[in-house]
Amino acid sequence: MPQYLLLLYAPEADEAEHARRWSEMALWTEVTDSLREAGLLVANAPLHGTDTATTVRVRDGETDLTDGPFAVTKEILAGFYLLECADLDEALRQAARLPTARYGSVEVRPVMGAGEVPASDAAAP
Repeated sequence: MPQYLLLLYAPEADEAEHARRWSEMALWTEVTDSLREAGLLVANAPLHGTDTATTVRVRDGETDLTDGPFAVTKEILAGFYLLECADLDEALRQAARLPTARYGSVEVRPVMGAGEVPASDAAAP
């Protein structure tokens, strides 16, 4: 079955908003348990804040480490779900169930299988 990565993006939160989001833990648990019970969930996890991120770039053989995320944006990558779904439509239905979709966004991307070669018009180094 194909795998889909659901990337959870949300605006940076102040202390009050952070507490409000974590108060939705029961809903997160319900959705996560239902994905597990349906045999769709491969892995999921929240991520630490952007203040813990380090971006790595190698240019001309030199490694450059930068504190923080790759780009400054209004939304940050907050977590992920890796699902095995019958097709993209099913992955999109599951993404809409995640609380982040109400105040942020959920990016759904197919995972390339071992040995899979991307279409030439979609490949970008």
